[in-house]
Amino acid sequence: MTCTIIPAIDLLGGRCVRLRQGDYEASTAYRDDPPAVAAEFAAAGATRIHVVDLDAARGNPGNRGAISSIRESFPGVLEVGGGIRTTADVDELVDRGVDRLVVGTVLARAPDAVSAMVARAGARVIAGIDARAGIVHVSGWLENDGLSDQEAAERAAELGCISIIYTNIQRDGTGAGPDLDRCLQIASWASLPVIASGGVGTADHVHAACEHVDRGVVGVIAGKAVYDGNIELDQLYAVHPPASAATMAW
Repeated sequence: MTCTIIPAIDLLGGRCVRLRQGDYEASTAYRDDPPAVAAEFAAAGATRIHVVDLDAARGNPGNRGAISSIRESFPGVLEVGGGIRTTADVDELVDRGVDRLVVGTVLARAPDAVSAMVARAGARVIAGIDARAGIVHVSGWLENDGLSDQEAAERAAELGCISIIYTNIQRDGTGAGPDLDRCLQIASWASLPVIASGGVGTADHVHAACEHVDRGVVGVIAGKAVYDGNIELDQLYAVHPPASAATMAW
């Protein structure tokens, strides 16, 4: 198995932005044309991209048109998270060509809804576990109900999610590196493939994540470091060839 670098597009008001530790008031806008960004990622060699609808995470799914445009410009696996709360959301996003659906708030608060999504969408549903000090935060990282990341990981496996994206919120947007120790623990608890997210700042962070592919870390999401030019996707793909879209079961 290979470890795949997954560039990220975070959508806020139709633009590509990055937040620091989930703070909407600490956002940096990078580009106004998300489909063009997705096309650039594809040209660099990306076979999968990660899109977060930050508006939808706060209850305003106003970026669905942008997601459709991204789908048109990117031929690989498109995973989308943010505000996916109902089977109607699932149906709309699948109709728009989304390949993977990342669920976070409903995983924590409405597990029956996740079961319905899995029944509806088959092997498309990914658990998004975003934690601060081991406690899961939801609704755009603004709230928590005391659920631990271990409980969330075990729940994800029980409900039939195909993989987990794990984010240590305290590292997100900092460039300090993803929390690989916790990612490995999550993989152990859930016996599911884990995608590391939050904190990637250098190529060394990517190399370090990819050293753990045999222990369940199958991918690493990179956002701010790509936009700031601190990592070059084509150079990383030369060292870590990405999995093909056809072989990604996670």
